[in-house]
Amino acid sequence: MLFIQPTQMTNNETAIGIFGIGLDVYWAQFDGLKASLEGYLDTFCNKISNPDVRIVNAGIVDTVDKAFETGKKFRQEDVDLVFLYVGTYALSSTVLPVVQKLNVPVVVLNLSPGAQIDYQSFNSLNNRTEMTGIWLKYCSACPVPEIANVFQRVGIKFHQVTGMLENDATCDKGVEEWIEAAKVAHIMQNNRMGCMGHYYSGMLDIYTDLTLQIKYFGGHFEHIEVEELTALKNEVTQAEAEQRVIELRQKFDVQDDCTEPELLRAARTSVAIDRLIAKYQLGSFAYYYKGTGNPDNEDTMSSIILGTSLLTAQSVPVAGEYEIKNAQAMKIMDSFGAGGSFTEYYAMDYADDVVLMGHDGPGHIAIAEGRTKVKPLQVYHGKVGNGLSVEMAVKSGPVTCLSIVETGKGELLMLVAEGETVDGPILQIGNTNSRYKFPVGARKFVNDWNSHGPAHHCAVGLGHISSKLEKLAKILKMPIVKVC
Repeated sequence: MLFIQPTQMTNNETAIGIFGIGLDVYWAQFDGLKASLEGYLDTFCNKISNPDVRIVNAGIVDTVDKAFETGKKFRQEDVDLVFLYVGTYALSSTVLPVVQKLNVPVVVLNLSPGAQIDYQSFNSLNNRTEMTGIWLKYCSACPVPEIANVFQRVGIKFHQVTGMLENDATCDKGVEEWIEAAKVAHIMQNNRMGCMGHYYSGMLDIYTDLTLQIKYFGGHFEHIEVEELTALKNEVTQAEAEQRVIELRQKFDVQDDCTEPELLRAARTSVAIDRLIAKYQLGSFAYYYKGTGNPDNEDTMSSIILGTSLLTAQSVPVAGEYEIKNAQAMKIMDSFGAGGSFTEYYAMDYADDVVLMGHDGPGHIAIAEGRTKVKPLQVYHGKVGNGLSVEMAVKSGPVTCLSIVETGKGELLMLVAEGETVDGPILQIGNTNSRYKFPVGARKFVNDWNSHGPAHHCAVGLGHISSKLEKLAKILKMPIVKVC
């Protein structure tokens, strides 16, 4: 189930290649067999049809020539994922040419047209040719070992969905999750992340290799000067700032101790960063800048939190402290419709067996419990300046934590945990904060999570979506570890 509809993405149409297989010599032998298989294929295509997916249906591939033609067609259509619908027995030589040069995930669909053959009526037939034709309609499992053997031997990664074409919730869920994962991979491949400023000096865990990020995710990193945002902020008119203040009051629960000058300051920066995002067509953003010695830049960076919180809720996730890896994790969670709020451990509550987690800076207000409060802070702890900040808790219920880990072997790893946010007292300090309970307990969760060497940030989203993340990891050829 999707919680949030992503709105900010570039080239958002995901192409799904679909082809069925069969043995061409069957068609003359068994009347109606090919038509039945084509009907099953059409049924499947109709089931997965949606506005964000462009289906490239190649029909039944039953000869080597057609296999080569279909492979070329899929390459020309730039498909992101291929479903191989196994309708009946077919030669592996009519499968391999379709996928061998694609370099995209292949999902083998071993889907029976029903739960079982009607044995009694089947065996009562007097015509053995007719009986064989009916049997072949249920013969989808037969060629899968042959296909798997060939794929393994030539080095093609493949995945399987086994079940029934209709009335099979488990099978439907698997197919839907593969499509969702392909869509998220497509979004990441086309995403542009803005990187403004520099790392928080000394946070060695968050430093990352951008080329390594591109190796796995694709996308583009646009390096942006803080001065550009400051210049845009200085161009915002009083009328534009006042209109944005009205919008901020509509979106947030602005507390009484927030002054109008501070709201106007935050509003100007909010308008400016919207323009920056539009200029560079950014789908995510990571920032940090000390601002020391330049009052204008310090003013910009100390008034950025409300605007970046709005962006995060509009599917342009923003990570502070220049945490590029976590901006990637947030974009993944948001693209799955789960949200993806910037967070880290705050403290342990051993009495209630929960972990307190949150962060200063931007919050994902679309997944907040109630309206997000805006409060003034006299000090941004560990950072320059002061100004308005957001205080929110993530909605109570199931959640998933995701961290993109850069390992000591020069690889990326997805680290995942499922738990829930629970009611109870939080720290009302003008930052995001929630209470997280994990099925393995707080102590074991923290020990297990830390054992994989993540950075101290992660992205939190609504719902348990580890099965979707596992499919995304397979598409991206990235290891994944689920701690609970």
